[in-house]
Amino acid sequence: MDNRRAARFFASIMGLPELPPAGRAGHFAPVRVNEQLTLDFMTVAEPVGLHLAFDVDPDTFDQIWARLRAAGVPFGNHPAHPDNGRIDHPLCPRGLFFTDEARNLYEVMSPA
Repeated sequence: MDNRRAARFFASIMGLPELPPAGRAGHFAPVRVNEQLTLDFMTVAEPVGLHLAFDVDPDTFDQIWARLRAAGVPFGNHPAHPDNGRIDHPLCPRGLFFTDEARNLYEVMSPA
């Protein structure tokens, strides 16, 4: 998967800013998560997929959930079923999982 496309997808769903390309020859496509964390996407021939989990406040959860629905991106309440359309997470009051083309599994959890 193209690193810019992966970064753009993640940033658009999570409501985060994409940063200019970084690294030698711009091979990283960074997304600013917060003041301490930037995720750098890199193009690889055979992506393995990672599981990345995010604790968010209820308003942020609602915004992410709305963006997933508006974009037609499948989501679900369990890592084995990230497309069942449910948000009743087993570890918190509300949570969901969604995937990207590189098989990354994103988890978003909210305390309410």
